[in-house]
Amino acid sequence: MAWLLVIVAGLLETGFAVCLKLSHGFSRFWPTVAFCIFALGSFGLLTLSLKKLDVGPAYAVWTGIGAAGTAIYGMVFLGDLVSTLKIVSITLVIAGVIGLQLSGSAH
Repeated sequence: MAWLLVIVAGLLETGFAVCLKLSHGFSRFWPTVAFCIFALGSFGLLTLSLKKLDVGPAYAVWTGIGAAGTAIYGMVFLGDLVSTLKIVSITLVIAGVIGLQLSGSAH
């Protein structure tokens, strides 16, 4: 269950990163509100998961999901540059996230 919280928190991290861009420096109201909701949800779920998980693997999985998710979202929906190197790098991040998730131990 704790790993599920980390995964959802990582997805919410993607949401807050995208909303941060869409807020244009917190000058747009609704993206700023969404940023706050996603950020609080992400940090809240990560905090709950850390009651059962080691901080290193959990944090690395959280940031990996957020980074890969944000990069993919940007390429698919925001017109970010798509390149072979970027896709290979995202694949490596995802592989690392899976490896860390498998290596993490619950107390």
